[in-house]
Amino acid sequence: MVKNRRTATCGQLDASWAGKKVTLNGWVHRNRDHGGIHFLNLRDRYGMTQVVIDEDADEKLKSDAESLKIEYVIAVEGEVRKRPDSMVNKDMSTGEIEVKAEKITILNSCETLPFMIDEESEANENLRLRYRYLDLRSAGMQKRIKLRTDLAFAVREFFDSRDFMEIETPTLIKSTPEGARDFLVPSRLHEGKFFALPQSPQLYKQILMVSGFDRYFQIARCYRDEDARGDRQLEFTQIDVEMSFVSADDVFEMTEAMYQHIFRKLMNIELPATFERISYHDAMNTYGSDKPDLRFDLKFRDFAPYVDGGDFSVFKSVLEDGKGAVKALVVPGAAEAYSRKKITELEDTAKKYGAKGLAWMKVTAEGLDGGISKFYQNTADRIKEGLGAKEGDLILLMGAPWKTACTSLGAVRSRLGKDLNLIDESQYRFCWIVDFPLFDYNEEEECWEPAHHMFSMPQDRFIDTMEENPGDVLGDLYDLVLNGYELASGSIRVHDPVLQQRIFNIVGFPKELAEERFGFLLESFRYGAPPHGGIASGLDRLVMIMAGRETIRDVIPFPKNNMGISPMDDCPAHVDEEQVSDLHLQIVYKESPDTQAAE
Repeated sequence: MVKNRRTATCGQLDASWAGKKVTLNGWVHRNRDHGGIHFLNLRDRYGMTQVVIDEDADEKLKSDAESLKIEYVIAVEGEVRKRPDSMVNKDMSTGEIEVKAEKITILNSCETLPFMIDEESEANENLRLRYRYLDLRSAGMQKRIKLRTDLAFAVREFFDSRDFMEIETPTLIKSTPEGARDFLVPSRLHEGKFFALPQSPQLYKQILMVSGFDRYFQIARCYRDEDARGDRQLEFTQIDVEMSFVSADDVFEMTEAMYQHIFRKLMNIELPATFERISYHDAMNTYGSDKPDLRFDLKFRDFAPYVDGGDFSVFKSVLEDGKGAVKALVVPGAAEAYSRKKITELEDTAKKYGAKGLAWMKVTAEGLDGGISKFYQNTADRIKEGLGAKEGDLILLMGAPWKTACTSLGAVRSRLGKDLNLIDESQYRFCWIVDFPLFDYNEEEECWEPAHHMFSMPQDRFIDTMEENPGDVLGDLYDLVLNGYELASGSIRVHDPVLQQRIFNIVGFPKELAEERFGFLLESFRYGAPPHGGIASGLDRLVMIMAGRETIRDVIPFPKNNMGISPMDDCPAHVDEEQVSDLHLQIVYKESPDTQAAE
């Protein structure tokens, strides 16, 4: 193999190499016979080079070229030469040159491919995941994995410049379930006891603050036993950050600077000096989402002032108890494009989020038409003026409890953005969502629950009176949103054990259970814990957005499918009974393993 070792990569050669002898190693991407002249496209992760076997080549070389199939691994020895001007391929980085082959050595053959390897594979995703090692050869996947590598380097470069320390936290930890399910790891040495895989480094990074490491970051692996989906996996990667002696503004400044560095370095894009801030209430009230896509400008209007002027009893009843809302979404120029059938499809989208229906009207030269317009003919001019609706516009209306009205109409807004091509795909619109409620009320259980997690600080103005009405308390917590995706989440943390116990009391978390689960953290707070706060950004999701993809499976080298399974290595899988026994476990099947395998 040493004698066939490459002297250049398949993306390295240009006109300055003309006349030089080279050895290339790579995969046969294409093999074409043009009437006695053979052309090979040889590919590696750096690019592609055209190799030519001339008409006057010796017969063995011609025979070797003819025997090559797609994805054979070969070594080519030959001379670099310029292509004629008429044959220059400007779409290839090596398009000015070609290599005149003098010797071809087959390093390995390849069986018939399950799918073609190209820029992007058109194969079924499960097939791509089954043969992930082939899928990863595609130019698209290799570009995205390179982007992921460059992103991780840029993150480390940024934090090093700001005097942060990269510190690893444990992978085998104590189970502290809150939120998603933990992945449990049974201990062989300690019968009946379990480790857990970390959902995040949350408790440990707070311990590091207590330990005096005031600027910590980590590109951390995290694990959550929850249903997979397009932007979520069982195992994922966070850019995890924590700082001492800071306010939320300090976290915002640091995070904005990190993203500015990343986008400038990797995409040559200058982001705004500061990102827009929107309160949770305003985001829901205006866009119907706490992760609004700001790349298009459809905003909700309040239809409540016009309800009494009409005879539509449904909207009137919604507003009677003071807890409901009637929201309007004016869709410019969409009246003609949206038939009753298409509006029904929008209604189906709204119903998935709890809405009972979706009312509508179309704006005409004469006034309002269709849907519930008959109930508002006498106030048509007032409605048009108040909502800013013009002839040809479609007005969509949602009446429901406030959160349901916002969320369901927000889902309709998102669908309209895609269906009507309203989204400018070239934009990267960041915004902070702030002023989240610290507590949510669980109607079924009739109790208060933490909206984020139990270690988030209330805003200063609510601390003294937070027990009086927990529903009014806003937390010192925040999300960073990019193009409709929650990209990062964080908070200023509780560092005072007395305040921490008050929060436990509000959410009904017993002191004994708190000590059992979080005792080591609570104990550390009693030994001089500094004020601290931080944020965690989703690395996979960031790469997905930067690469213009819609699933993080396209930017993770070895992801699970949407069933949480890896088709390539068939995991999760059964293990030997002896292994199970060593862990002091006994597996009880709902069905026999043979039945499960048959399914």
